[in-house]
Amino acid sequence: MYMHGSSLINDKGHLEIGGVDTIELANKYGTPLFVYDVALIKERAEQFQEAFREEGVNYQVAYASKAFSCIAMFQLADELGLSLDVVSGGELYTAIQAGVPMERIHFHGNNKSLAELEMAVESGIGCVVVDNFYELKQLGHICARHDVKMDILLRITPGVEAHTHDYISTGQEDSKFGFDLESGQVDQAIQLSLLDPHINLLGIHSHIGSQIFETSGFVMAVEKIFEFIEKWREELGFTPSVLNLGGGFGIRYIEGDTPLPVGEYVRKMVHVIKEKAAAHQMEIPEIWIEPGRSLVGDAGTTLYSIGSRKEIPNVRHYLSVDGGMSDNLRPALYQAEYEGILANRADEEATETFSIAGKCCESGDMLIWDLPLPKALHEDVLAVFCTGAYGYSMANNYNRIPRPPVVFVEKGEAHLVIQRESYEDLVRLDLPLKQVMKQM
Repeated sequence: MYMHGSSLINDKGHLEIGGVDTIELANKYGTPLFVYDVALIKERAEQFQEAFREEGVNYQVAYASKAFSCIAMFQLADELGLSLDVVSGGELYTAIQAGVPMERIHFHGNNKSLAELEMAVESGIGCVVVDNFYELKQLGHICARHDVKMDILLRITPGVEAHTHDYISTGQEDSKFGFDLESGQVDQAIQLSLLDPHINLLGIHSHIGSQIFETSGFVMAVEKIFEFIEKWREELGFTPSVLNLGGGFGIRYIEGDTPLPVGEYVRKMVHVIKEKAAAHQMEIPEIWIEPGRSLVGDAGTTLYSIGSRKEIPNVRHYLSVDGGMSDNLRPALYQAEYEGILANRADEEATETFSIAGKCCESGDMLIWDLPLPKALHEDVLAVFCTGAYGYSMANNYNRIPRPPVVFVEKGEAHLVIQRESYEDLVRLDLPLKQVMKQM
């Protein structure tokens, strides 16, 4: 079994992460439980930054917080010198509560509400990544009302399709995100931005997809953008000072996944940008990226308790766990695959193949279809690896199941960073029928 980060099997035969026995964590905090390997997050952040430093260019590495958002995670990102990419008012509010420097926050999204844009302007964030003409116009009005000037990037669709799932490909021409490059929408958006005295156009943003294992898509996106830069310089008097190539760097979920070292993505991007900038006789723009999954994805492990077992002779053996699509929607959403082990018997040889079923009342609530394990018993603890991205952030209360807690582990210590929801939390916003009727 492949071990991520600081994970190992200790002398008790238990899975250990960050120097902490996962069975002790399960006993203390209950299951399901998200466990984050802080050392791995720190290591990955440093690898991104070190690659940029070695290339000698100006850069920003922004944590794409949609992967996993909470106050402690935002504070950790800040400690690591990362900027922050938010995509909603809720994520921005969390960043404010975490004390993240506002000037290092970038606000994304294809349908930012007026209230969210107002919040961004009033908070004094560093940059808005503008996605469409409506937003550009409304942002200009809001900035004028507040008599401020906002730095922006224009998100474009460069017509590059990453080799990934349809639901997580975003750089192709037919996408809900961004201004289309080929049709002239970007040219028009640049003109409008330059004419607005309350808008400061820094540059261009491009994001081609997620869970990408090669650099060719990023290279093609850069090449496509530079095809237009000469035109923008000559016809519009605009040269981007910032080029944001987004994120999407893949991680290893299962055997056969072959992500590159994160520094290799960075170096390839920088090399092609340097080459194109020299060819166009322009200064190298500041380069921004937005890793999310690649910072926290394989740093997260979910612990479950095994409950019922169902055997269908000559067909399938099911093991049911005390979580499922309420804490990991990805398998149901886009057939994501995972690996796992019995955390309390991690040193035992696998003798059977099981299908891991969630507890939600949906046939599609399956976490793993074919997982080799020892003969599993009731209340064994199953550890599912690489759940750190889009696990808790997509967690939900389907079937009125409370969301799990989250702990950070490092150097033999565990710290609770999100408490487990209670049944009381589930009904806290509910209104009794009699009270509702009185209001009608």
